[in-house]
Amino acid sequence: MKRLLVVILTLASGFVLSAAAQTAPATAAPVVPAKVAVIAFQAAVGQTNEFQRNFADLQKKYEPKRAQLKSLADEIDSLEKQLQAQGDKLSDIERANRAKTIDDKKKQAQRLQEDATTDLQGEMQETYNGVASKVFEVMNTYAQQQGFTLVLDETSNQQQAPVVLYAAGNSDITKAVIDAYNLKSGVPAPPPQPAAAAPKPATKAPATAAH
Repeated sequence: MKRLLVVILTLASGFVLSAAAQTAPATAAPVVPAKVAVIAFQAAVGQTNEFQRNFADLQKKYEPKRAQLKSLADEIDSLEKQLQAQGDKLSDIERANRAKTIDDKKKQAQRLQEDATTDLQGEMQETYNGVASKVFEVMNTYAQQQGFTLVLDETSNQQQAPVVLYAAGNSDITKAVIDAYNLKSGVPAPPPQPAAAAPKPATKAPATAAH
């Protein structure tokens, strides 16, 4: 599930910031000394209290589906072991019928898995988009207030995206933006989650807009 989250976050991330960058007004500005900041944008979104809460809610929502898939997988495994143990004692017709039952259940499990994955991906993208667009606004406000002229995504590896080779400690605004967003959203920090359920920030993030 954590690997799936990484993929979903990576896919969704590009949509939000590409749209936000396209809507940024292109206005002429006087030349001023550059003050550059860096941010791990995707990690910032994933570490906000609001996203953590929404992700935990999605985990709970899909728990029955995971339980259903596990039950079906256990049933298939049991039927396969029975067929293997009793195969030489069964008639050809009975052996063929059992094999068909197993095959039908495998197809059922595959369909359930594909449907659940598609539904989860869609809901995760909506969840990410909803939070990311608001984090983007907070980041813009923070950068403007602090006088930054450019914000680079330090985890981006998209083609033609800037690569940060060095950044002073006070130039990384990731935590500051997370704190500012949590304060603005008013969402309290969620209770600690089991390691298997906690979202893992992705290593790829979208390009950011300059201000």
